[in-house]
Amino acid sequence: MPIAEDPDARPAKEPEHDPFEGLVLDEDFVRAATEKEQSARARMLGARWRAQPPEAEQWRPPTEIRRRRFGRRAKVVDPWGRRKRRRSWQTPLFVVLAVAVTLAALNVGRLHSWYAVHFGTDSDTTTAAPSAAKPAAKPTHTAAPETAAPTAAPPAVADDTPTVDHPWAGSPAADWPAGASAIVLPQAQAVGAFDADQVATRLQLVKDYLIATNLDPAVIAGGSPQAALDLLNSKAQANLAAALAKHDKDDNPLGWLTRIAPQEAALVGSTVKVQGWTKLEGDGEDGLLVHTDYTFVYPVRPGTDSHPTGSTWTARVIERRAIDFRFYDPAHYRVDSNKIYMQHGSSDGAGAACNDDDGFLHPDFPKYTFGDSMPTAQGAPSDPYDHSKPLTVDPDAKCGTASRV
Repeated sequence: MPIAEDPDARPAKEPEHDPFEGLVLDEDFVRAATEKEQSARARMLGARWRAQPPEAEQWRPPTEIRRRRFGRRAKVVDPWGRRKRRRSWQTPLFVVLAVAVTLAALNVGRLHSWYAVHFGTDSDTTTAAPSAAKPAAKPTHTAAPETAAPTAAPPAVADDTPTVDHPWAGSPAADWPAGASAIVLPQAQAVGAFDADQVATRLQLVKDYLIATNLDPAVIAGGSPQAALDLLNSKAQANLAAALAKHDKDDNPLGWLTRIAPQEAALVGSTVKVQGWTKLEGDGEDGLLVHTDYTFVYPVRPGTDSHPTGSTWTARVIERRAIDFRFYDPAHYRVDSNKIYMQHGSSDGAGAACNDDDGFLHPDFPKYTFGDSMPTAQGAPSDPYDHSKPLTVDPDAKCGTASRV
């Protein structure tokens, strides 16, 4: 059998050679080095630019003259880079103009006389006594729009007869804000499944609906409420369209909007006084609730088909509407986010006949009666301007009595 030979023995260990022996770290060695250690700032910028590369600087041709802010001229320099000084005619002109304006301000009277002589104005007007100051215009309203339900009814005002020139005489609504600006929306904030922007959009839908149904002059005069129909969801659109077509006791459009019989009455001017409030409320998975409670006051006078002897007769119609709007969470319901869904609504009014089953309000003019006689009022008097209490309407109730209109 073969015998394995012993491996050769390792040669004796020679002393290791030091590669840096005789190396001199002088200035020539440093200049000759092919690789150099980066500075701390270079390493920091390199790490930052690897994570977020810097934007490339826009290249500009070397001959371009860069404008400074406000369009001022670029500096003019000579071939050695020294700024050239130019003579300017503008400075003396500005000084002369400044002196002229100052002198004119110190002697306005003579300046006015000079203008009157040279441009044909009657010179007598310069010496005439100044006219009496005009009285300050009376503010259109003093009461601010409400942000919540008031705690009491509006205070009593002096009893006065309204006229075409003064349609708010004797009414607490004289100090109320008017028109669409009186419908002040609360500050939009995230509620439930909706963020602040989505809440703001839905609040605006509510305001647009209140305007389209209660402040649009064409709708008040009996015109088509197409803007209101476009805001409603498909089911509510069908219900309002049916009420407009039928307008009977069981399906009356007056529960949705304000319409005054145009043959009997017309608005005095274009101002409708409004007071009320809007409030937000979260409703869990169901989404968002918007509560509204507004009272609208309409000044009216006899219409085209009536011929009373007094041409200045004026009355007022009052409508209070409390409506809850619901906006469902689209993650849980199949809904159109751009349409309105009404949860509950009720209305009550004064100043018009309560037998308005034809779909129009018939104002009550104290000095004149249109058509059939007014039904006899029953029950204790109530204040139609008072919206400090929740609005509850009994559908079987008889015609009530208004303490003031």
